[in-house]
Amino acid sequence: MAAINSVTDLSNEGDVAVITLNSPPVNALSSGVRDGLYEGFKAAIADDSVKSIVLICDGRTFIAGADISEFGGAAKGASLFDVQNIMENSPKAVVAAIHGTALGGGLEVALTAHYRVAVPSAKVGLPEVNLGLLPGAGGTQRLPRIVGAEKALEMMTSGSHVPGKAAAAMGLVDELVEEGNLRAGAIAFAKKVVAENWPLKKVRDREVKADPQVFADFRKANARKFRGFKAPESNIQCIEAAVNLPFEEGLAVERKLFVELMTGPQSAAQRYVFFAERAANKIPDVGDDVEILPIKTVGVIGAGTMGGGISMNFLNAGIPVKIVEMKQEALDRGLGVIRKNYENTAKKGRLTQDDVEKRMAALTGSLELSDLADCDLIIEAVFENMDIKKDIFGKLDKIAKPGAILATNTSYLNVDEIAAATSRPESVIGLHFFSPANVMRLLEIVRGDKTSKPVIATSMKLAKTIGKVGVLVGVCPGFVGNRMLSSRQGQAQAVVAEGAMPWDVDRVLYDFGFPMGPFAMSDLAGLDIGWDKEKSSGSTIREVLCEMDRRGQKTGAGYYDYDENRNAKPSPVTEKIIKDFAAKAGTNPRDVGDEEILERTIFTMINEGAKILEEGKAIRASDIDTVWVNGYGWPVYRGGPMHYGDSVGLAKVVERLKHYQDKHGDFFKPSALLEKLASEGKTFASLK
Repeated sequence: MAAINSVTDLSNEGDVAVITLNSPPVNALSSGVRDGLYEGFKAAIADDSVKSIVLICDGRTFIAGADISEFGGAAKGASLFDVQNIMENSPKAVVAAIHGTALGGGLEVALTAHYRVAVPSAKVGLPEVNLGLLPGAGGTQRLPRIVGAEKALEMMTSGSHVPGKAAAAMGLVDELVEEGNLRAGAIAFAKKVVAENWPLKKVRDREVKADPQVFADFRKANARKFRGFKAPESNIQCIEAAVNLPFEEGLAVERKLFVELMTGPQSAAQRYVFFAERAANKIPDVGDDVEILPIKTVGVIGAGTMGGGISMNFLNAGIPVKIVEMKQEALDRGLGVIRKNYENTAKKGRLTQDDVEKRMAALTGSLELSDLADCDLIIEAVFENMDIKKDIFGKLDKIAKPGAILATNTSYLNVDEIAAATSRPESVIGLHFFSPANVMRLLEIVRGDKTSKPVIATSMKLAKTIGKVGVLVGVCPGFVGNRMLSSRQGQAQAVVAEGAMPWDVDRVLYDFGFPMGPFAMSDLAGLDIGWDKEKSSGSTIREVLCEMDRRGQKTGAGYYDYDENRNAKPSPVTEKIIKDFAAKAGTNPRDVGDEEILERTIFTMINEGAKILEEGKAIRASDIDTVWVNGYGWPVYRGGPMHYGDSVGLAKVVERLKHYQDKHGDFFKPSALLEKLASEGKTFASLK
């Protein structure tokens, strides 16, 4: 075996040259990997004793994709196109041997081999759309030529990972090899190619045909999903080019659209989000050497919507759960909802009935808190009332075993005050799940003043275990997400009081990229959440609507009027209520423009985020953005509120806040941090 460079070896197995990559952790296409591949193929092609070439990777995966850290930097060494050209034009058969994942540039490399073999557990895909990009090394032109336009559309616009068996069925992989036998199987396949004189098949030479209606139908079917995103449409246009143009012309279309996306704001934002999620795992004062506590059994208090959803996360990860309710009826209802959720998933083919039964078997219901005595983690998920929560934690203090983590699912309340109800505040932490808890990716992990480092480290690791994006935040009203949401909601209400209509506000924020605006969201959730009929005094628009039994979608009317299919339309009833309130207050309604609505709702969020950073309630600006992208529907192609502030320019944010401060008061006063960064020409991203 000869070393080509530090990450690439070349060896001969008879007349088969084997090029082996070993660039941990995922054999990404760094400059060293590209150089090694290019020189390895060059040497194998020049060796007269070699009749075929196998490309294989050591470690846990094939080439998992591009080296994202090199994006935007100056190119070094052999380009990816150089590697692909030498492979595709090799006079000797090239076989790519795939295990783990072959994603993005990894699959694009494999597509320039003449043949591909894989183990059944391998996964392949072109997920660049998730970074606001398209495959930029011929993938948009080669993939449709193998799998057809329709499958290419599905794969490239979803970024989905296709399992080995499915890849073989669609012709993307030529042969499946037994698990653990990839090297020998690939060499045997390469020998067979030579012995049977198989042609050197170039994917680029194939033709792909598709009716134009295929593309029209696909766009229509996915219009809602793709709304606001540029990358899916660019991917579609590239596949159309593969159908309608010769390979080289299609490649030119791909290159043009790739550069547009790569240099545009959406991909910059989506790549930022990618790295932000990974940075959130790094806690400066909680190192890798901090003890991780074993979590073998979880207790959940409350079998309602939140408690049931929280329980499902742990059951899905194979961790047994004990769930406690006060009354048998509530417990039975909660257990029934969990079962129904799993059975609905099974009906869609995403679980087997055996999976359903295994998960339900790991779930135990109880009416006694004392049954949680042996749990390693206990999560309280009851009504958002401080007295109730303190009472529960006082009881848990006497019941829970030493070392157990005691967590509250509060979305707003003071975790330190809850912890003070126990004799072990170091064991108390906030685990704020978002509804529906079994679906939403965000987990706000709230660090109390006395929360121990092992409890923090364990909670962060546990978030990964149950498939969540964990973000560590500090104790303050509403933490990060709801604190900033409160700022946005306050301005949404304020502009309505000044003359805007709820549907104006919702339209502006929907067009910005949110799934829905604040008033449509209130109607969906129910206007009567937290409303008390006995104490209602008609002092707010919401109270009047609730008193009229306009409580949202469930009653057919709220801020909006709804038809039988829950389609919303602006309500003259709501408009009259708003105008009546203005008349009582003696205010003259005015036209509030879209720009003002956007600035007042979004820029105040940015300002609140700056205050959160000033107070040390978030570690990084990117942590705030991770919260908002994963928990509140912030459009990923805008990167999060702090990234958006950077992209708009903090000087502009400050100038507009001061403008509104002059008109509407000190609520809009820019934070000291925001003013400092703006005056120095810096960004939130520059903070370390």
